[in-house]
Amino acid sequence: MLGSKSLAQIKPSTVQAWVSGLTIKSPTYRKLVFANVSAVLSAAVDDEKIGKNPAKAGSVRSPRAERRKVVPWTGERVADVREALPELYRIAADLGAGLGLRQGEVFGLSPDDVGFLRGTVEVRRQVKLLAGHLFFGLPKGNKTRTVPLPSSVRELLAAYLGAHPARLVTLPWGDVDGEPATVPLMLTTSTSTALNRNYFNNSVWRPALTRAGVERGRENGTHALRHYYASVLLDAGESIKAVSEYLGHSDAGFTLRTYMHLMPASDERTRQAVDAAFACYISATSGPEMGASRA
Repeated sequence: MLGSKSLAQIKPSTVQAWVSGLTIKSPTYRKLVFANVSAVLSAAVDDEKIGKNPAKAGSVRSPRAERRKVVPWTGERVADVREALPELYRIAADLGAGLGLRQGEVFGLSPDDVGFLRGTVEVRRQVKLLAGHLFFGLPKGNKTRTVPLPSSVRELLAAYLGAHPARLVTLPWGDVDGEPATVPLMLTTSTSTALNRNYFNNSVWRPALTRAGVERGRENGTHALRHYYASVLLDAGESIKAVSEYLGHSDAGFTLRTYMHLMPASDERTRQAVDAAFACYISATSGPEMGASRA
């Protein structure tokens, strides 16, 4: 529908007709395809080939991604999957569920990043995979962050490092052809190399799910540990802003949209807050004068 036309022939109605005729079943993929087409048209605007991007016209209804509600694991499920992991890799579950780290950040964590006395963890890097090659990079969004280190996780980390000392790993930094960087990594393979997500997911994580009686699927990937972490914090009354910072989200609004349904009901807190405020108000307005007027 679009490929045979010149840029000048692509009008908002053309784009809308194309969107309406898409047969792609996945809502998320439809949205991605639309975004790519819109990006091409924006580039044409920048190059002054067309005056406006027809995909951004008010009459064009862009595809919407289907938003599924996150259903966090229970603590029992986290414990079952952790127990089903090989001993060498159980700490990965602790780092995901106890610190909210992404998988690549777990693979890239160094003891040098852990402030055992300060009670914090600096999330500074991740192990990335591109075309079969591993390299170090900054966390998602090029955004480092500091995460509180609970004493329970600190003890697990200390015990793990006592049994499995960190191993030096050298990888390119920033890209597959970047300058080499050597980092002592907490979690490596048995041959002292950095973990590859394909190997870990296929040979370690999914078999552990099966042993724990958990269905394999996208919703039960290692990201489920981050959802569990977020649910624990929200249930304890932590603010969305703090949860967003600890998870490394670039936008607290995204955190709110993702986890809003997990926040505890606020009805009773609202009643208590207003009652506490009105206690002072009522006492101030029910003094001797009011008592006399009532008499």
